[in-house]
Amino acid sequence: MNVFDILGPIMIGPSSSHTAGAARIGRIARALLGTQPVQAQILLHGSFAKTYKGHGTDKALIAGIMGMEPDDERIRFSPQIAQEQGLSVTILPTEIDNAHPNTARITLTDANNHSVTLQGASIGGGNIMVTQVNGMDVQITGQYTTLIVLHQDTPGTIAAVTDVLAASQVNICNFRLSRQKKGGIAVMTIEMDGSFDCELNKRIESLPNILSSTMLLPN
Repeated sequence: MNVFDILGPIMIGPSSSHTAGAARIGRIARALLGTQPVQAQILLHGSFAKTYKGHGTDKALIAGIMGMEPDDERIRFSPQIAQEQGLSVTILPTEIDNAHPNTARITLTDANNHSVTLQGASIGGGNIMVTQVNGMDVQITGQYTTLIVLHQDTPGTIAAVTDVLAASQVNICNFRLSRQKKGGIAVMTIEMDGSFDCELNKRIESLPNILSSTMLLPN
């Protein structure tokens, strides 16, 4: 057990699960989109759906989508800031099968109609678990430097990515692959020990059959 587990995160709001965790989920969704969102649809499940207004979960998610940290004092004003910045937000309670009680499914769309959908849960103490990206199963904790690599499911693609990582002396601590269908779109999620610069991500993104690669720093 570390100090973070005992004391919890530095944050704004009454609940680490409903504010700090929610903000982190929003930040990862924004990072995956990679551009300024103009629309955000947020579906809330379970406890998030029932108590989001009282606990400020909606404000925390919106703040994260706009890139704010969990301890940013602007979180309480995030809906107004979003409106000022041209971000249209829709929040709807829903039911998601087999989901953690504190789950949000976020779809972000930018001005060029490029979109990303992320499903994540706040699992306590400000910790999160992202469980889906664009409908494909993942496991992202946000506690490690993480590569999220969308690619065509073709022979040799995984080997090409891991060869780049090996050449850069990267130690992989967790690897997961999910695909829509054989030969279709797939996603690699790779959690790594240590920190790396954006050049590593650029080298992976330049490989054949790679659609996009996003590097998430520890969140």
